[in-house]
Amino acid sequence: MILAIALFLQVAVQTGTHILYGILGGILFEKSGQTNLGTEGMMLLGAAFGYLAGSTIGNPLLSVLFAGLAGSAGAFIYAFITITLRGNQIVTGLVLTTFGTGVASFMGKYLAASPLKSSIKSAFSAISIPGLSKIPLFGKMLFEQGIYVWISLLFAFILWAYYRYTRWGLNIRAIGENPAAADASGINVTLYKYIHVLVGGFLCGLGGAYLSLAFVGQWQENITAGAGWISVAFVIFCTWSPLKAIFCAWAFGALSSLALKCQSVPIFGHIIPGQLLDMIPYIATVVVLVLMGLHFKKENQGPAALGISFFREER
Repeated sequence: MILAIALFLQVAVQTGTHILYGILGGILFEKSGQTNLGTEGMMLLGAAFGYLAGSTIGNPLLSVLFAGLAGSAGAFIYAFITITLRGNQIVTGLVLTTFGTGVASFMGKYLAASPLKSSIKSAFSAISIPGLSKIPLFGKMLFEQGIYVWISLLFAFILWAYYRYTRWGLNIRAIGENPAAADASGINVTLYKYIHVLVGGFLCGLGGAYLSLAFVGQWQENITAGAGWISVAFVIFCTWSPLKAIFCAWAFGALSSLALKCQSVPIFGHIIPGQLLDMIPYIATVVVLVLMGLHFKKENQGPAALGISFFREER
């Protein structure tokens, strides 16, 4: 029984890792005051270009780099339109999602016939840390994972420390709350926004590539399956906290894994259709967000200037 629970927790972490990358990217966007609904598009760009590099070059590091840069390229389009041209952030994000979906769909016609190199599969397979992986319940969950999973945790702790303890983190928080005041104090608002949006896009690209390179290991049409939208919702759910993002992503992974395991188990003498079980994580997300909206404490609210374009001449 303990072994079964340990294996379930291990799979839950793996299932939620791409969500964690998406949430961390979303936190970078929104902490800088940018509402970006293009997370799904950037994840698909990362999945497609990462898989392209993995199936042709076969170098794990270059594959991940290609994926991150593809996500950043999509984020740059968004940043140029919304920061430089001061376009509508909501519309631009939706267009970016449509663009990323179209590019990935077009590339998918060729990627489906190109298997990954064996070097990619071995590089991202689970690694067991001797001794620690034998800890009851949580050993496999934390210490028998692939390097992609551990890097996601590293990014979460780095972002937490960045916002909490560094001057740059304080500056970007100030920009998210009041960009005019930050600009008056000598902070380069435009530069900060560009950097954080591009890094956020990089993380979203890594999240997409995790699916195509490590978790699924082959190309599938619409491989993200709405993970970008879930990530956008969980940015609010975790109250813009990188550490809480870990719990949110893993909880979603646990619900997804549970729904998968229950597809062949009779409940009250009946087999529940898999489509209904697949809805459980998404329904839970909606319910939690609604409940949070009813009891949202002031200190847990998002940046005050979120979604508002900054006009330097108006300050």
